[in-house]
Amino acid sequence: MATKLLPLFFTSFTTLLAVINPFEVLPVFLSLTHDKDDAGRRRIAFLASLYTALLILFFLFFGVLVLEIFGVSLHMVRIAGGIVLTRIGFELFTPSDSGKSAFLDAGPDANIAFMPLAMPLMFGPGVIATVLGMVATIEKFPSEIGGYVAILAAGGLAVFVTYLCLAFAGRLVKWLGRAGIDAVTRIVGFFVSAMGVSLVFNGIMGALGAYGVKVVL
Repeated sequence: MATKLLPLFFTSFTTLLAVINPFEVLPVFLSLTHDKDDAGRRRIAFLASLYTALLILFFLFFGVLVLEIFGVSLHMVRIAGGIVLTRIGFELFTPSDSGKSAFLDAGPDANIAFMPLAMPLMFGPGVIATVLGMVATIEKFPSEIGGYVAILAAGGLAVFVTYLCLAFAGRLVKWLGRAGIDAVTRIVGFFVSAMGVSLVFNGIMGALGAYGVKVVL
């Protein structure tokens, strides 16, 4: 069973990390914390990561229930989530200053760790779609609990890596430079688009199978 859960863990981790995309959050994080010292930045990074982890946890266990209330199938979630991921992937190929800079005028008393860092920068529609899309694949595994544990562990690791990137944001930007961050972001965008297309394909195939349509590949 472990051999089946490892690919789920790796896929969930890489997809979540790519969608959260710490390199895209870095410029906003540095702008919002320009008046903080290293300890203050680490505290804000920790709180933002904690909020993100809690949101992932909520949608992991209650997201499907919400979908059932609104009568949306998991196959449709895969298709919609794949479209969202593909769109995000394409957007990562080009600079997106307008989408991020709108949040740079937060007031001094604002909880920037939750808004805008946790939501919507770190936990946006792409992460919601990814979590629900991964949950939709659990039905293929013999152990449902094992599937949830794999996704939960992947989400925790992705958030931890994001925290490290934010906690050491100053050094990371100085080491990579703007050109390096831009290159990494564009590479990430390509893989996010590929993951999105894969989700759309699997969702369409699953939906066709649910309605008794057999497709021979």
